[in-house]
Amino acid sequence: CHLIHYLRLSHHLIVLNYLICTFDQLKSVSSEDIKITDAVFDGVEVRVFEPPAEGDESLKRSVVYIHGGGWALASARTSLYNNLCRIMAESLNAVVVSVEYRLVPEVCFPEQYHDALRATKHFLQPDVLAEYSVDPNRIAISGDSAGGNLAAAVCQQLSKDEDLTVRPKLQALIYPVLQAFDFNTPSYQQNMNMPVLPRYVMVNYWIDYINGNYDLAHELLVNNHTALNVGRALSFRARLNWTSLLPPSF
Repeated sequence: CHLIHYLRLSHHLIVLNYLICTFDQLKSVSSEDIKITDAVFDGVEVRVFEPPAEGDESLKRSVVYIHGGGWALASARTSLYNNLCRIMAESLNAVVVSVEYRLVPEVCFPEQYHDALRATKHFLQPDVLAEYSVDPNRIAISGDSAGGNLAAAVCQQLSKDEDLTVRPKLQALIYPVLQAFDFNTPSYQQNMNMPVLPRYVMVNYWIDYINGNYDLAHELLVNNHTALNVGRALSFRARLNWTSLLPPSF
């Protein structure tokens, strides 16, 4: 992937995602247990998982799910996320909406967030909820990794939107990416050389997401990136002092 990128034949993330998704995408095949359909919510592709009606139950709970992948990889249609959402729909007896947001390098921040927000707001419209027989008082939003980042950002925005009549009641974030101020937290230190996602790779995902320059990677790794003004940087760090939350063992 990096050789192809170096030769300027394509971006290495496009090649990597091609390898991940090309042979691992599942079609929206329904079964007796789950109806699976692909749809478009306000210009954003989604995959919807609907369990059958049970007894006298008229309305179901629902989960809007946003997949991970460093804002650059994977898909709602890969076997991992397709099967995860299918199992979630079966286990919770819930309508699950899996968001297929656009990826780096096609788009960078904030477009992934905008896609997730548009799809979620479309789904929260009363007529759309009625179409899928969803209880407006039992809607959650969830996501893993970079998807957890997007889920948290979407929830924050929805909580401030006075035009909405329906809002999520629950947020479930799975190992979410929540900050880029400090790449030397205990977690980053303990896992800096772990396979699949070492610390430097996470830094590169952030750089790609904000359409930055890889020359900045070292500055991020040593936390020399938050502000040119030292006084302003200290002010930020005072408000984000995670060390005060650590147990004495650290």
